[in-house]
Amino acid sequence: MQKIDERMLDELSASARQNPRLRLNRNLHADYGEPCQRLLNAVEPGTYIRPHRHLTPPKPECFVAVRGRTALVVFDDEGGIEQILPLEPGGALVGVDLPPGAWHAIVALMPGTVFFETKPGPYVPLNDKDFAPWAPPEGSTGAAAYLRSLEEAVRARLEAKECAL
Repeated sequence: MQKIDERMLDELSASARQNPRLRLNRNLHADYGEPCQRLLNAVEPGTYIRPHRHLTPPKPECFVAVRGRTALVVFDDEGGIEQILPLEPGGALVGVDLPPGAWHAIVALMPGTVFFETKPGPYVPLNDKDFAPWAPPEGSTGAAAYLRSLEEAVRARLEAKECAL
């Protein structure tokens, strides 16, 4: 049994802040071969999670906000934003169960944000994600500018209250 407490969340968030990628996950499953992958993701503002989908093989994902605030961004096949779903504990929307094949990314909106994620296993790094061809790879010269534009779009829609709930 693993207990998820404030100390664990604090340590995970502190480690994410120190990570060059500004994010860190803590697996709750024992190994990548398990049929159900369960993890906590600590994400800090400025982390770039390249838009992707889980199509080959098709896998749904479930996200539930544990602390802080994040937005799940869902895209169409050309990279246009279809939906922005703000997730926060005690908010209007605390979680989303995303169907297989949906293009998506996570944008961290507050320091110390942690969300719970689950998806079918096994986890095979070579084919876990289909990265969006219209989004720059992590670490590339265009990634920072793309992330800024994505964050601006999210904040603008949040301020205009144009987010799907």
